[in-house]
Amino acid sequence: MRLLIALLLPWLMFFTIGRPIAGIICLILQVTVIGWVPAAIWAVYALSQYNTDKKIRALGG
Repeated sequence: MRLLIALLLPWLMFFTIGRPIAGIICLILQVTVIGWVPAAIWAVYALSQYNTDKKIRALGG
């Protein structure tokens, strides 16, 4: 579900993972049509990092 949000509304994904400042910056980038692609790529990358960090914490690291 978050991956779909990251592709369609990249700024919203940052708010769901607890990074509101990145979400605001992403929203400003997304306002332009040209900026939508980099914003979506950034959101997907941040989501993958969030998931990796979550797995590491679950393992006790």
